[in-house]
Amino acid sequence: MREAAAAADHWLSWAEETYSEEDARTWFRTAAIADKAGTSHEYGIFSLAEEAFIGGVGLNRIDPYNRIANLGYWVRPARRRQGVACECASALVEYAFTVLDLQRIEVVIALGNDVSARVARKIGAQLECVAQNRLCVRGQPVPAYVFALIASPRKRFS
Repeated sequence: MREAAAAADHWLSWAEETYSEEDARTWFRTAAIADKAGTSHEYGIFSLAEEAFIGGVGLNRIDPYNRIANLGYWVRPARRRQGVACECASALVEYAFTVLDLQRIEVVIALGNDVSARVARKIGAQLECVAQNRLCVRGQPVPAYVFALIASPRKRFS
């Protein structure tokens, strides 16, 4: 896990040099509890060929009443630009719309995080706005892109 933290980029406040394997195990336990409760669906991304943990993808801030959620993703720098984030995020969006019956997925990305913004665009998310002080990065408020994916319109019956 130290390699993951040491290689992490500026945008991940949690990814410090001190992030340990036990921190990761705690995250997986917490994610499993939240998944059972339906409050989030967050998963590790693994390479079976390398038997390695290479990132994560998840839906969080799920609002079942308004049928919306936030999508987040992270891939180790060494594995970026290989389509991993796009493939995993696309699969999770499909799950959100077809199984969870959500109608809107938001992807909120700090201004300047061009790698993540590129992934959002590639999976079909549309930029809606730049929101001021929308995120905190390393304790500092920063503006963020707000992208959205919308479920395909359903047939309406009269």
